[in-house]
Amino acid sequence: MRISDHKSLKVIKEEFHEAFPHLKLEFYAAPHDKNQGSPAQQQLPDDQSVGEVRTVHETGDFFFNGQFTVANFERQFADKYGLYAQVFRKSGNLWLQTSATDSWTLAEQNRKGGHSEELYYEQNN
Repeated sequence: MRISDHKSLKVIKEEFHEAFPHLKLEFYAAPHDKNQGSPAQQQLPDDQSVGEVRTVHETGDFFFNGQFTVANFERQFADKYGLYAQVFRKSGNLWLQTSATDSWTLAEQNRKGGHSEELYYEQNN
């Protein structure tokens, strides 16, 4: 994923969601502590550019894979690019912040989200 000042938060979120369809990414104005959620009022709008919101103006490719833990993924976004990210997992028809399961890998989170979504639709159809 290429990170540059001109890219919108929406595009970054879409690229992440393509890689992990049962997860989503949100960006916030301030960092959160490990195993803590981010307050909704600090969530940044999708139409803002990376350059408008980040504190570290480093351009580059952010390489990650399913073996990254959520905590490591979020920390690297903050450390390398000054972006405060929070991963959400699909749970039925809701999106939950993964703060209680920051030690899980992105792949584990995505699998859990997919399984939860399947169960929800089986029960409601």
